[in-house]
Amino acid sequence: MFEVLKTEGKARRGHFECAHGTVETPVFMNVGTQGAIKGAVSAHDLKEIGCQVELSNTYHLHLRPGDEVVRQFGGLHKFMDWNGPILTDSGGFQVFSLSGLRKITEEGVTFASHIDGKRIFMGPEESVRIQSNLGSDIAMAFDECVENPAPHEYVKASCERTLRWLERCKAEHDRLNSLSDTVNPKQMLFGINQGGTHPDLRVWSMIETAKIDCDGYAIGGLAVGEPTQTMYDIIDAVEPFMPKDKPRYLMGVGTPSNIIEGVARGVDFFDCVMPARNARHGKLFTWQGTINIKNEKHKLDNRPISEGCGCPACRSFSRGYIRHLLNAGEMLAMRLLVLHNLYFYNELMARIRQALDEGRFEQFRREYSDKLGKPAP
Repeated sequence: MFEVLKTEGKARRGHFECAHGTVETPVFMNVGTQGAIKGAVSAHDLKEIGCQVELSNTYHLHLRPGDEVVRQFGGLHKFMDWNGPILTDSGGFQVFSLSGLRKITEEGVTFASHIDGKRIFMGPEESVRIQSNLGSDIAMAFDECVENPAPHEYVKASCERTLRWLERCKAEHDRLNSLSDTVNPKQMLFGINQGGTHPDLRVWSMIETAKIDCDGYAIGGLAVGEPTQTMYDIIDAVEPFMPKDKPRYLMGVGTPSNIIEGVARGVDFFDCVMPARNARHGKLFTWQGTINIKNEKHKLDNRPISEGCGCPACRSFSRGYIRHLLNAGEMLAMRLLVLHNLYFYNELMARIRQALDEGRFEQFRREYSDKLGKPAP
């Protein structure tokens, strides 16, 4: 299932196999929340821009169109016409974001739909059943993502509950995979480390979570407002206790620099809505740094967004034209900009893997970790 091919320091170059294909790691998963990337980007586009894993949202697909509907189509792969690996999150982060509309108990969480206010209950079993109906390759365990910072006493109780929820997720997941009519009987389950910004709770959570035999392990509850260095410190604290032979996933992270620094700390999987979200507002990533396509200086600029970039936008269109489309409110602008940023992220991961293959990741890190987050000269 997962093999570490090479290491450089803590950084790992790996190979991951699942029901719908193989994944070269480290990898960035492109976020298609409701079965599509926001910005009119389809599953077919994802293939063209080098995406290896698509990520969809359990909570949103449960509300619309309904996971039972997706099941009737044969699962999410057939529903969105994507034949590569899919990871589905558990809905736990949405529970976090709906803090004003929820009630957490040992059984699970009752909350109000953000669409129509309808009361919904989701616990470990419900989350796993929804993900089984979606037929993803990787299902995430149901957890509680706490606000940072949060009191030690509350976070401790939350970690203990998340661990009990994982045991229930594992039992239900094993049951569902054994059924003859399961959409994807080879679906995997990843457990999630929690603990807020408390290193002692993070380590305890990881040690206990690793005792439950999951197919991979994630670090959750970061990149939700804490300082970046705090996030790095937590990864450093947790990493020694993560199983060496299982994939590691840093949830919801992040910027190109965050990813490079995460790889340096031993992380294999990443995801974030930021590249697509930033693109829709005109902020773009290049190998020289970031640019804002809305700026007046691009009005007569006949160059592509990034010289040498192979994305659909850069192959055919100028900065001036794309800026015009964005200012005119044309949907094509968002599509082209999202395609560019996601292509950049997928190329970033390919270059990281190549650097690891060639034993020069630290050199790559020194050259790009700081540079990619700054405005291009």
